[in-house]
Amino acid sequence: MNKKILIIEDDSSIAELQKDYLEVAGFEVSVHDNGIEGLRAFQENEVDLLILDIMLPGMDGLEILRSLKEDKDVPVILVSAKKEEIDKIKGLSLGADDYITKPFSPGELVARVKAHLENYERLKLRFSEGVKKSNILTIRGLKIDKDSRRVFALGKEVNLAQKEYALLLYLAQNPNRVFGREELFERVWGLDALGDSATVTVHIARIREKIESDLSNPQYVETYCTKGTSKEPNYQYIETVWGAGYRFRI
Repeated sequence: MNKKILIIEDDSSIAELQKDYLEVAGFEVSVHDNGIEGLRAFQENEVDLLILDIMLPGMDGLEILRSLKEDKDVPVILVSAKKEEIDKIKGLSLGADDYITKPFSPGELVARVKAHLENYERLKLRFSEGVKKSNILTIRGLKIDKDSRRVFALGKEVNLAQKEYALLLYLAQNPNRVFGREELFERVWGLDALGDSATVTVHIARIREKIESDLSNPQYVETYCTKGTSKEPNYQYIETVWGAGYRFRI
């Protein structure tokens, strides 16, 4: 069965060009030029990948990203004429997997779509395979259940997007080793020649926000920080090694 691509783009000439190239590559493509209608189509239909413009009538691309949350775990490629780094960071921090600035080569877009879909299938296969025993990883107050792809911090479940989970798991399974951004991007995204390793920095920040209890008082061992009248344990898991990259400390 052909993979289904949804394009939400209000520039008809760009949308048709994307559609033509993707259909030639063997994809089934649908197009919407309004943010609200596009979001509804995404929610009501099976979609394998979303190509999303930022500037849209009805609801802009960033609002759509906020609405998606964990509803469907599929790759999202943002397309925008905005070239400022802050716009890229905003999009990636909201869960987008890639960011392409206009004008761009349609061939490059097709290559990125293929790479994201292939990597997504590899990740799904990797998470579904393996022996069931010893598939719960516990480090201090953090528990990663590899069978169900659920993560708990201090006993509370946290929701991680696909790439956030994959990045956290990879680091946790290789503790105390320093990884550069480019290496992490290649291992987790599999797009070393097509993407931007700055994505790793954004995803690390989002993971920290979700699993670390007190970012202003990071510790590598258990400490206690006072919040109101109760005391809660505070852990830091992912350490920034300046000039080198990141490591998961145990």
